[in-house]
Amino acid sequence: MKKTCAALLAGALLLTGCGSSSSSSDAKKDTFTVGMEAAYQPFNWQTSKKTATSVKLEGGAGYADGYDVVMASKIAKKLGKKLVVKKIAWDGLQPAVASGEIDAIIAGMTANKDREKGLDFTTPYYQSDMVMIVRKNSKMAKFTDIQQFGGYKVSGQKNTNYDTIIDQIKNVKHQTPKATYPELVVALQQKDTDGITAEQPVGNGICKANKDLTMVKFKKGHNFKVDTSVSIGLKNNTRKTAEFKKVQKALDSISQKERLKIMEEAVNRAPTSK
Repeated sequence: MKKTCAALLAGALLLTGCGSSSSSSDAKKDTFTVGMEAAYQPFNWQTSKKTATSVKLEGGAGYADGYDVVMASKIAKKLGKKLVVKKIAWDGLQPAVASGEIDAIIAGMTANKDREKGLDFTTPYYQSDMVMIVRKNSKMAKFTDIQQFGGYKVSGQKNTNYDTIIDQIKNVKHQTPKATYPELVVALQQKDTDGITAEQPVGNGICKANKDLTMVKFKKGHNFKVDTSVSIGLKNNTRKTAEFKKVQKALDSISQKERLKIMEEAVNRAPTSK
């Protein structure tokens, strides 16, 4: 009798386990899970406010908002899925896709040769120009050529194109990169560095939030040579799958005019407190 009861109990547990697995699998099919830093405004940032554009952060406090969040929301809707946003450090984004923790990276990431070894990218969903963020009261604020920063301290974000391009400046004092832009801003304000490389939308957001800082926009032909487009990163070797094609199709349905409007609105509502 005990053996029979034990067998029945084991069977019940097995069925329960199978049910949970199926339920979990079904839930995953109904969601589009996106990873981002939530610290790279106006592309993405963390906020305590629930708004028409913010999305609750999975497993964390607060919400995510920004250009990437709105784009992800639109794509999820077109896929017929619920959007889930996870806050993940920059260096952890690619491993998160590879492990299946997230479905996509929508985090202002540029497709380059190194990243393409481990990710499949959609076509770009935004394109901008490179700028340098400097202290407003410094003589660097009037520079128009990247080579004028020779002899000055310049910083970029760790493991990004915007750190490696610094060496295009002759005799530059290339500073140790920081993990996030908030850290870079503090370094600039404390004079540990003289300039921060950034995409223009990021520069707009930072300067709006920090009135003591300004952007240097370089003359044509005197800027960095770098790809400033950003794309959605999906699991490697999935380009020919139905899932990849659905994401690309959803992205393609968002017009360039709408994308520009979404970015303008993101810059305007990005946090302005330091």
